[in-house]
Amino acid sequence: MSKIIISSDSTCDLSPELIEKYSISIIPLGITLGTDVYRDGVDITPDEIYAHHQKTGELPKTTATNVGECMDYFTQLTKDGDTVIHFTISSTMSSTYSNNCIAAGEFDNVYIIDAQNLSTGSGLLVLAAAEMAESGMDAKDIIAKLEQLRPCVDASFVIDSLEYLHKGGRCSALAMLGANLLKLKPCIEVKNGSMGVGKKYRGAYGRVLSEYVDERLQDVDSIDKSRVFVTHAGCDPEIVNAVVEQVKSKGIFDELLLTRAGCTVSSHCGANTLGVLFIRKSPIE
Repeated sequence: MSKIIISSDSTCDLSPELIEKYSISIIPLGITLGTDVYRDGVDITPDEIYAHHQKTGELPKTTATNVGECMDYFTQLTKDGDTVIHFTISSTMSSTYSNNCIAAGEFDNVYIIDAQNLSTGSGLLVLAAAEMAESGMDAKDIIAKLEQLRPCVDASFVIDSLEYLHKGGRCSALAMLGANLLKLKPCIEVKNGSMGVGKKYRGAYGRVLSEYVDERLQDVDSIDKSRVFVTHAGCDPEIVNAVVEQVKSKGIFDELLLTRAGCTVSSHCGANTLGVLFIRKSPIE
């Protein structure tokens, strides 16, 4: 009997435990360090990226899955007649979505979803789709529900240092200098599929994160209480634990999931990046 397979590229940053629990299929993006090409989350880790950068000063480059890779991947997933709902990182951030759409055009049972997000902002939608598929919903109803949920995802991260964004061409030298002098920690928000700068916090990173959590979770009535992610890119365990306990203490969410950001997010933002991601009851303006 055919079934619905929920799939995503590796940028959804779901842990191995969640991928196994919800039977999610993952296709990795490429990570290039020097002349070597790796597969995100398969044969390279974020810590290896940080070590390479510290040693050489060189940032990795991320590579979208190409059309041929996508076709091979979908051929394997659909060989038993199963339907595939596949999520990609925001189409404004990568050519992954368009490549997947071209490949999916060769199949009548593969649906591509532009998550219009990254990391566990996408992961929230992936898990929601997996739960809907498990409940017996058909593919078209799942996709219609995802269209409603997608603009409700509240995805943001606080970055301790602008070094990676600066070296990757996403932040000017002047902005980096000003942020360093003022000890600013910018909050990066994802809206309408694109990253933008929200509030700029000032001070020690741990204290900034405490303020960030209080502000993100203050409008309790607007929050879908089902699930929240605390996702970080190599932060100090004490800082991570403090954020987890702070979120728990608010008693808002039924489930709190702690995950480590994968290589793609880590390549762009660097270590000491942390976000609290969840879904709101209505679209975010």
